Amino acid sequence: MQWKRITAVAVTVMLAGVACGSPSGNSLRRPGNGSGGDAGTAQVKALDATARGPAPEVAGAKKGGIITVLSDVAVDTFDPTETYYVDGTQIERLYFRALTQFKLDEKTGNPILVPDLADDLGTKSVDGLTWTFKLKQGIKYDDGTPVKAADYAYAIKRSFAHELYDDGPVYQLEYFKDGDTYRGPYAAGGDNYAGVETPDEKTLIIHLAKRFDDLPFYASFPMFTPIPKAADTKKEYELRPKSTGPYKVVSLTPGSELTLARNQHWDPNTDPVRHQYVDGFNFRFALDTIKAQRQVLASAGVDANALNYTNLDASLLPEVKDPSQIVKGYSPCLATWPMDSRKIDLEVRRLIAQAYPHDDARKIAGLTPDTAIPASTYLPPAVPGYEKYELPGLNGTGRGAQDPSIAEQVKSKLKDLGKENFQLSWYFSNDDPISTQLNQLRSAAFTKAGFRVRSVGVPKAKIRKLNGEQNAPVNIGKTPANWCSDWPAGSSWFPVLYKSGAIALDNSQGQLQDAKLDAEIDRVAALSPDQQVKEWGKVDKLIMQDYLPSVPLYYFAAAYPVGKNIGHAVNDVTQGLPEFTSLYLKQP
Repeated sequence: MQWKRITAVAVTVMLAGVACGSPSGNSLRRPGNGSGGDAGTAQVKALDATARGPAPEVAGAKKGGIITVLSDVAVDTFDPTETYYVDGTQIERLYFRALTQFKLDEKTGNPILVPDLADDLGTKSVDGLTWTFKLKQGIKYDDGTPVKAADYAYAIKRSFAHELYDDGPVYQLEYFKDGDTYRGPYAAGGDNYAGVETPDEKTLIIHLAKRFDDLPFYASFPMFTPIPKAADTKKEYELRPKSTGPYKVVSLTPGSELTLARNQHWDPNTDPVRHQYVDGFNFRFALDTIKAQRQVLASAGVDANALNYTNLDASLLPEVKDPSQIVKGYSPCLATWPMDSRKIDLEVRRLIAQAYPHDDARKIAGLTPDTAIPASTYLPPAVPGYEKYELPGLNGTGRGAQDPSIAEQVKSKLKDLGKENFQLSWYFSNDDPISTQLNQLRSAAFTKAGFRVRSVGVPKAKIRKLNGEQNAPVNIGKTPANWCSDWPAGSSWFPVLYKSGAIALDNSQGQLQDAKLDAEIDRVAALSPDQQVKEWGKVDKLIMQDYLPSVPLYYFAAAYPVGKNIGHAVNDVTQGLPEFTSLYLKQP
């Protein structure tokens, strides 16, 4: 997810994504409020098919009031079919329900997969190619109309219109029956799709092209929220969606503001995950990071009811008077600097990694060792299958070409390769001061190392979309740059990011095209989950050593500020973000 894209969650101004977290490889437990569980166990698969609503009450919770979220990032979409960044996913949990969902264990904070709109976690056929979900009855949309079984089927069909919803998740294109040929409900004959059926109002059946044992986890994504065909307005749907959660959309100004109010037709007795304590939420996007976080810390007036979900800038640490205002926790996320392998040879990619100014970049971005742990692998320590290793020059530390001796080494090697003045090109947010400073740092470092730099300044509100184009006229920084585990398994990393087909799915990190690597990833993905855990670490090292699609930067740990009047501010380890649905105001 990207940050998520989440799976999840790309964070920070360093790569114009969203903040994700991950534990330190040295210490898997971090003290602090709202830690959201032990990172050593947070990503172990856990299921509870018997969970039923209502969700257990939060001790001391009060009802009423409005919570304001002051965000320095601009969420690219709130269409459930296209949502794939962790912040969009987390926010949408307030008003979209899916077939399944994660709830946080009350004692450990660890995520447990439970039924949401489904009445179970699905039943798999003997051959693993058919999944049957029983659907809860009596569910209504925010306008009081009943949710129909056909609405679930239509939402799944809609996800295949990938030319329109090109930033959405793509597992269905690979695993669902006819996923490689079906083009969604808008295409000719699109009403007829053999991959999904609803024999009655209580049953949803999904047919697969190949085994996909992680389907119940995937079914927690927003794309599995029901959508009535008659209500589908395509790209306008996000403005007036059909809500099934405790809140509904009052208004949305894309890239600027989202206002939510209570959904009077939400039934807590059917929902084992969510609460409806506050009257509503007001999300404001694309704000200045330092200003927004300073407002939250000061908590003057209504700002006491506000929060920000980006890791606290290091420059503001002296302004933290109350440590309980900083929510700490984990996320299975990694930040990288992708390189287009179609445009940059492997030997040059290795020199780019050698020249990258890690230490100075983290300092400019306001990151600390608590929130940005230098990375030497692609799979974060929080994800089962992680194996610690470190290849020369790939440990996420050092000044890179800001060190004159390294700059000269890289320049000399470029000359030996006949690649003098090789051009590197990327986008940066020219209306964000930190992104601008990072661009200046990178430009200076790579110029010293003998590269020619072409950096393209664009507004912050547009950078996600531009970086998301796999064939964009740049060779650095295409998304997904940062990645969070879609669910706790390597199968939500390697097949999605590094197979050749990921390019066509707009989800490739490094735009790799290698049949041998594809075959190895497929081999491991075909193993049982327990066997996969033993193999993904080897695949990780193979990709880093022989392909290097991106420069690993750091694993994320969450530490974001909340207002003094915010109650039950806990970190959701599945996203590295606040668990919005259980927040309340201490004094409404």
